[in-house]
Amino acid sequence: MEVILLERVEKLGGIGDVVKVKNGFARNYLLPNKKALRANESNRKVFEANRAKIEADNAERRTDAEKASKSVDGKTVQLIRQASNTGQLYGSVSARDIVEALEGEGSKVTKSQIVLDRPIKAIGVHEVKVALHPEVAVTVKVNVARSPEEADLQAQGVDVLAQMFEEEAVPLAAEDLAEGSAEETAAPAEAAAPSEPTETAEEEQ
Repeated sequence: MEVILLERVEKLGGIGDVVKVKNGFARNYLLPNKKALRANESNRKVFEANRAKIEADNAERRTDAEKASKSVDGKTVQLIRQASNTGQLYGSVSARDIVEALEGEGSKVTKSQIVLDRPIKAIGVHEVKVALHPEVAVTVKVNVARSPEEADLQAQGVDVLAQMFEEEAVPLAAEDLAEGSAEETAAPAEAAAPSEPTETAEEEQ
């Protein structure tokens, strides 16, 4: 299906561009969200007649988004979640969770503005894109941890999981070393053990 874009759409084009898209994408997303019109003759005329107003409205929304971006760009939010020893969350962090966390920090965004390809399912510091406008996008950091102390370490750049694996590896290495030393000690001891006396020919007589 060919459509006329009413705003910039990433990877497609800008206002007024006529582009070909999949029917499902047009019907389920572009058309109902008023991001495009079907590219027929009547709609072309409607668009051209209203083009100046459409572009002016877009510029106004872009200006508002640029102002709002100052309170969002670069912000870090902290989410405490339960997770396994491998760092996998029991559940996941969704766009709604990020919206609520940002609101708690005084930044108002909507769920549709959070660009999350897939839910966050592991602890760590994740960079998430927030599209405040088709032409204005910022990045926030989502610090997902099992405790506030762990979140503080991650904020300082510490790889908590790597550190945990190292701590677990040290006792194991010590045990292996102790076992190896014990085996080495036992071997010479066995070799040095006195052999049983043998009877001599004289004793037999």
